Amino acid sequence: MMSGWSPQPAGLQEVLETLHNSTRTNEPEVQKAITIKLEQFTKVPDYVGYLAHIIANMTQESKHMREISGYLLKNNACLLTRAPPEVATFAKGAVLQAFRDPEVRKVAGEIIISFLRVLDPKNWTEALRILFHVLDSPHLDEQESAFDALEKACQDFPRKLDVDMDGARPLDFMVPKFLAFSEHPSAKIRSHAIASLSQLIHIQSQSLFAHMDNFIACLFKQASDDNATVRRNVCQALVLLLAFRADKLVPEMPNVAEYMLYSTQDKNEDVALEACDFWLTFAEEPDLENYLRPLLPKVAFALLECMVYSENDLDWAIADEDDGHIPDKESDIKPKHYDAKEHGLERTTDLSNSGTNGTRHGALAGDNGDDLGDDFDDDDVDDFDDEIGTEWNVRKCAAAAFDVLATRFNGELMDVSLPALKEKLWSQDWLQRECGILALGAMAEGCIEAIVPNLPVLVPYLINMLNDPKPLVRSITCWTLGRYASWIAQVTSEEHRATYFVPTMEGLLRMVLDNHKRVQEAGCSAFSTLEEEAQAELEPFLDPVLRNLVFAFDKYQAKNLLILYDAVGTLADAVGRALSNPAYVEILMPPLIKRWGKLKDDPEDLVPLLECLASVTVAMGPAFYPYASPIYERCCSIVQQQLLQYQAYQQNPEMEEPDKDFLVVTIDLLSGMVQGLGMQMKTLLENSNPPLFSLISICLKHPQPSVRQSSYALVGDMAVKCFELLRPFMPQIMPELVAQLYPEPKPEEVSACNNAAWSVGEVALRYGVDPEFAQWVPGLVHHLIPCLLHAKAPRSLHENAAVTLGRIGLIQPTMLAPQLEVFAEQWCQALFEIRDNEEKDSAFRGFCTLVQVNPQGIAKSFFWFCNAIAQWGNPTPELNDMFKSILTGLKEMSGPQWNSQFGSFPPQVQDRLRERYNL
Repeated sequence: MMSGWSPQPAGLQEVLETLHNSTRTNEPEVQKAITIKLEQFTKVPDYVGYLAHIIANMTQESKHMREISGYLLKNNACLLTRAPPEVATFAKGAVLQAFRDPEVRKVAGEIIISFLRVLDPKNWTEALRILFHVLDSPHLDEQESAFDALEKACQDFPRKLDVDMDGARPLDFMVPKFLAFSEHPSAKIRSHAIASLSQLIHIQSQSLFAHMDNFIACLFKQASDDNATVRRNVCQALVLLLAFRADKLVPEMPNVAEYMLYSTQDKNEDVALEACDFWLTFAEEPDLENYLRPLLPKVAFALLECMVYSENDLDWAIADEDDGHIPDKESDIKPKHYDAKEHGLERTTDLSNSGTNGTRHGALAGDNGDDLGDDFDDDDVDDFDDEIGTEWNVRKCAAAAFDVLATRFNGELMDVSLPALKEKLWSQDWLQRECGILALGAMAEGCIEAIVPNLPVLVPYLINMLNDPKPLVRSITCWTLGRYASWIAQVTSEEHRATYFVPTMEGLLRMVLDNHKRVQEAGCSAFSTLEEEAQAELEPFLDPVLRNLVFAFDKYQAKNLLILYDAVGTLADAVGRALSNPAYVEILMPPLIKRWGKLKDDPEDLVPLLECLASVTVAMGPAFYPYASPIYERCCSIVQQQLLQYQAYQQNPEMEEPDKDFLVVTIDLLSGMVQGLGMQMKTLLENSNPPLFSLISICLKHPQPSVRQSSYALVGDMAVKCFELLRPFMPQIMPELVAQLYPEPKPEEVSACNNAAWSVGEVALRYGVDPEFAQWVPGLVHHLIPCLLHAKAPRSLHENAAVTLGRIGLIQPTMLAPQLEVFAEQWCQALFEIRDNEEKDSAFRGFCTLVQVNPQGIAKSFFWFCNAIAQWGNPTPELNDMFKSILTGLKEMSGPQWNSQFGSFPPQVQDRLRERYNL
């Protein structure tokens, strides 16, 4: 190993002593001190050299000690780029030397891959050559270690291997070698070979595609391998081929399909899971629909069988015994991400992609390119992930595939599944019954039209299943009822209410108070879904609903309390001001305040309650005032604490970054109080210490977009509900709003830009013609027009910018009208699909005012203006009169040209305008 670097004895001794100490005790304080010491070592330029020396050269140390040094080196591989050249050279050579040592070969292989990831393979081709050469070693353990490392390289950075290095492309040599090794006597080698080749599919590697026929032949040959890991990798490869090179599988589809159907019943869970994933990927590909249709009966049956709890599933599934009294472990509670409040406009049409609900589950779900790293975790797998278990398994994958098949084939899936489904639903075996109920829920969205005629029988059946003695049956029944909540809540008659809605509501409320945690969770989640669908239909039942939910506060453990808070907040959003009834306030607020008082200022405990109270305050309105003072004061205190913590973090970035969700949700609660209390906030603001507006001014400049987003929303809500209290501070606030308005924000900044634009519009309306607002108009127009015109600006920003420009036109038309021609067409295009509401009304009244001031400004965009008018369903009388006046005036101005111009419009636009305005 040629290098000009060698470790200093004193430094080496210090590192060794620290590593030895780390293994001698588990005392928290000692371990904390060791962690700090190790962190300090990372600032030493040649630290990686010491670690490499220990693993490669200090054979007198124990294997465990050398491995600890190796894993530290792996985890700190990024330090290699900052090390002096002679240290980096030494470390690389030492790691290659360690790879020859059987005692630490496995760790050394992992370090090599970490180094390659950091350095880029083209900058350390020696390592690739050595790994490739070791594949031909006569020693099986050396072959396996080299293949283990190469598979990891193909998985982590395949594209970096698919480039020219020293005049050659590594994959050109690796692919034929891997294909040859797919028939190796060792199952581990066969497994590595197939897995490595599979990782090259999604990058469309031409090195692999040149041998595609041989690769597919290799998969067919190993499809019946005795080793389960090999079979799993064969299935995984076929899934990836289906996603990225389906053309190569289509000629063999009957054989592939039969194999995959057979593999879904494999005794090995991992093989069955990959086989299930094949059908999920198949269902998600619209271009393969005609190939899948003939297989539908067999696939549906296979997936139904996969949805039955396996023995492995039942090992982790909750037992039959009641466990509601047992405290949760910290590991039971999954962290939740909270979205900051965003202002958006509802469109008349949904232009989102149709077909698969947007989320990809199969092979395409993980196609995120190279360098995802060891910590990559794709947890975005729709509601099956949260509702029917704890981990992605065969049962859950089958249910997700069934859901996508339902969306793809609608009633066809219902027809082919019905016999088996009926058999399961009415089976005496609770496992079969539970599976049938899961399948019924999985097909709810896609097959709804075919299922609706059967719901008068199925819903009572499901309500009855809430009485099943098995908790897993009761919990899945809750979930399935939630999937049909839309139909259940569509109360079209008293009979429907009495037969379906009320029994479902009562049944789910009983499940909310079940003695089994999993049933509580499912019941509470399903009831939240019913709340969203039922809205005002719940008002006559608020007393029993509230009493049930309040009782659960004293019954639930920590994890389910989070869901309970959400259910209370959703109820408040659903029934709105009906919650302000003093009787309901008296039921709900004392337990909430009791919990508020018990919880410390800790985000993990307090954030869910803050989010819940934000909805409750809006719904209760002035009735919330008696409880407002301590909540308001604590919110201000939390905001201040969080801002100070973030300031400390900025000054010392080595500190842990404060939880932004805590600050965001606290600001959102303040917004809720403003919306609910309006001018009743005056006393709270006057007695505030620290003053709220001084805190807001800092939040408006916060580096985190979500904090600014919620702060802009708070400003907008204050403009709407208590502008007199906000107005004195607008000279300080307005520049911050203007600064957020730019046409091509980063994805994480879009919502903040939307809220800033919306807030400006609300402030503008409240100022009216007051000349104080005029000082900001030029700057606002300078920012808002580019937001509207920029082709790459998000559609939501186009819409919010258009509304705000319209509102500015309403109060300061002479300042904006000269520029009407610049933005008129895009303005009309941005808002013509927005649903009728007050915001749209004020924006259009402003635009019409601009047209009245500058009629020539819409000469080039007259059609778009007329089209936008025609899209209105029910304009207010004032706006309707403005439309009529403008159109009549323009008709008179156009003279003989009117007929040809108007006649060029689409017939539906002409008809609507003639009918409404007698044109």
